[in-house]
Amino acid sequence: MRTPPPAILAIGKNYTDHVAEMGGKAPDALVMFMKNPASACADGDAIVIPAICDEHGPQVDFEGELAVIIGRTCKDVPESEAFTVIGGYAAANDVTARWWQREGGGGQFCRGKGFDTFCPMSAVTPASAVPDPQALRIITRLNGVVMQDSSTSLMIHSVARIVSELSRGTTLLAGTVIITGTPSGVGFGRSPKVFLQAGDVVEVEIAGVGRTRNPVQHA
Repeated sequence: MRTPPPAILAIGKNYTDHVAEMGGKAPDALVMFMKNPASACADGDAIVIPAICDEHGPQVDFEGELAVIIGRTCKDVPESEAFTVIGGYAAANDVTARWWQREGGGGQFCRGKGFDTFCPMSAVTPASAVPDPQALRIITRLNGVVMQDSSTSLMIHSVARIVSELSRGTTLLAGTVIITGTPSGVGFGRSPKVFLQAGDVVEVEIAGVGRTRNPVQHA
């Protein structure tokens, strides 16, 4: 992605099965954090693991997600009108350095989620071409092996609710990206754990939306 978006807002703990595999409890309220806009990159770009992520052993993980792109600047959008402000959708990978997320960020997710290249996204598909964002199959593959295979129908908070809630009292600038959470199957939740390493290729594909396929390398 050559021009970073004005903001990348992210939703955590939005699939019950993922909450369970991470040892947590499904929250009542929306869990929101932000990724550095400079973390955005495009299909085909390398995910670069920086040296700072080598300090505490392997830790860089994949998270396949549906991305929502705000089409026009908006604020206080009723849930019933949320789709009128969505410009498009994309497949995204919320790449995460788990130690920095869980231990090194002072209780906040942003540090472990915001390193450069940690938000690959596919090309944007216009919203008009996606009839129902809650009926999309999302698949993540690592070196060709399926790691995540789920549906956006399993989201705890729907796309419309997310857009409406995030816009309450807050201006969402046109071009803002909202990534909507990941289902189960991430590397941290596996036994043994599976983390990205140089030479890997990770792919997130959402039927009817797009695909981002990214090689992994060390800085």
